[in-house]
Parts: sequence; C-alpha cells; structure tokens
Amino acid sequence: MEHSSHITHISTTHDDGPLLDAYSRTITGVVAAVADSVVHIEVKKKSNDKRNKGQAVPAGTGSGFIISSDGFILTNNHVVDAADQISVSFTDGRRVNAEIKGKDASTDIAVLKIDDTGLKALQLANSSQLQVGQIAVAIGNPMGLQYTVTTGVVSALGRTLRANNGRLIDDVIQTDAALNPGNSGGPLLNSLGQVIGVNTAIVASAQGLCFAIASNLAEYIAGQLILNGQVRRAQIGIGAQGVNLSNRMIAANRLSTPTGVYVYEVIPDGHFNNQQLIKGDIIVDFEGNPVASVDDLHKLLNFSRIGQRTQLGVLRNGHRVNVEVIPGQVTL
Repeated sequence: MEHSSHITHISTTHDDGPLLDAYSRTITGVVAAVADSVVHIEVKKKSNDKRNKGQAVPAGTGSGFIISSDGFILTNNHVVDAADQISVSFTDGRRVNAEIKGKDASTDIAVLKIDDTGLKALQLANSSQLQVGQIAVAIGNPMGLQYTVTTGVVSALGRTLRANNGRLIDDVIQTDAALNPGNSGGPLLNSLGQVIGVNTAIVASAQGLCFAIASNLAEYIAGQLILNGQVRRAQIGIGAQGVNLSNRMIAANRLSTPTGVYVYEVIPDGHFNNQQLIKGDIIVDFEGNPVASVDDLHKLLNFSRIGQRTQLGVLRNGHRVNVEVIPGQVTL
C-alpha cells in the first residue's frame, strides 16, 4: 500500500519587500523632514498648596509645531490654558521661554510665540481634499529630547468633538494613528509631510479612536489669534456637520457644490435668532456664498455678521428654501 503525502508550499513573491520598503521610506522621509519643527511644551502654574503657594510648579506637558520661521507655534488650548510659565524644547535640546499669543477654547487651538528666527515651519495641507483611508502620521515630542511617531490612516472625516468649554468642535479628523501621552498639540501629517490636523484628543474608553482638528480650521483660527489675539465670531446656535449631497439633489436645486452642512441640533438662545431653522436642514448658501463645509460656515460667521439679518439657503425635504437668521456673538 502506497502512502502519498502532499506538501503545500506557501509561495512568496519578491513584491512584498519593496512594498514594505516603500511604505517605510515614506514614513521615515516624513519624520526626517518634520521632526526638528515639532517641539515639547512644558507648562507651569502657580500652586495653591500651602507649602509652596504662589510658586510656579510643573502642571503638564504637550507638543506643538512651528508654523512660521519667526517663532509662531501651534498647539492645543488645553495644553497651555491658565499657564503662568511656558517653555519650549527642541529635539536638539534647545529650551526657550514662550508666551501665549492667543488661544481659543472653542476649537482647542492656541498659538505661542518664541523669540527666535530662521526656524523651519511646517506646511499646512488643504484638509478639504482629505480622503478616508489615506496615510496619517502623528508626531509628538512628549519627552523634550526625542520625538515619538505613530502611523495609521484617516478613519473618518467631519466628526464632532466637545471642547472643554462645552462647545462642539465641528471639523474633526478621526484617525487610528495612536496618540501617546504628551502628543496632544502635535501635528497629524500626510505622506508628503504636510500638516492635515492638530492632534487633540483620544477617547480612553475606545480602542484606536484618536482625533485631530482639521488643518483648514486650525489655520483660520491661528490667523485670527495672531492678528487679534482672539477669535471674534458670530454664531447661529446649531450643531452641524458636513454631508454629501446626492446627484439628484444637486441637479434639482442647481447647486454648485457636492456637499453641504447638515443641521442635527438647533439650540434656542436669546443671543441669536435661529427659529426658522429646523433639525434636518442642510445649509448650502450663506448670503449668496456657497456653503460646502463647516469650515465655510465658520469663516462666513465672522464678527461683522453679529446682529445682522442673514439669509441662508437650505435644503429641506430635498427642496431649497430660504430662511433668515440673526447671528449673535459667541460667549466664551
């Protein structure tokens, strides 16, 4: 009786190696290009303890990154909020004092200024062009003398996140690139080394849920903080997020953009008039300006709109209608 045995060989190709090498080269290239622009931030606050009351004591750390050659640094508001002393450390060991140029609790964005020049600034990408599934690289400098790197993909776009002051941050990127302790305020980057978001939070109760403020919103907020020291903005009292429109809706209503802003909450308040808006409306127009994203709405709701009658074009049950709102000033 003959016994025959069949041995199955797992075939390997030589393509896997170059693919992995290409991915590795992409990540290492990003790290090499941006690491010197990512900084460690150390915060001290005055102590209320009886033994050292009034003295500045360590109160937390975070990360940030250079956005201009003359010393502006972008980070999270919660990293530097209520700080009495702030120091910034670079990967080469340099340590300098920093001051708060402006901070905005409503988007968890803050801008610091250091007395230095000739710094290498990171480039901010256009976050409206992001796609779910593209590479995301999170870099932080939690220890001050070395950086940490995690990689993943953009998991979702247009998420909302509640800021520490209770307001919703509407334009948030979800990523599975893990955020290590101290990485808050560091950059989330694409494969070209451009900043697509500012790392801001991790949901402790869920695995792999990390969030970043989209670069377009962060850039707008940073510009306002640098110019004015604060963000003066109007509000219409809604919770909203970006939404894709069907081809039928676009054609029937002759819209110029494939997206709009979906209203999932209307908040009653005496500071503004939004009674004509209802939950489920999709905002597509603001005083004749197309509204394709929450970014658009944030920019159009500037300080000059406070108290002004404003016409919004909304899709309601698939049909375009005009409604009137009177924005009020954001109360921080």
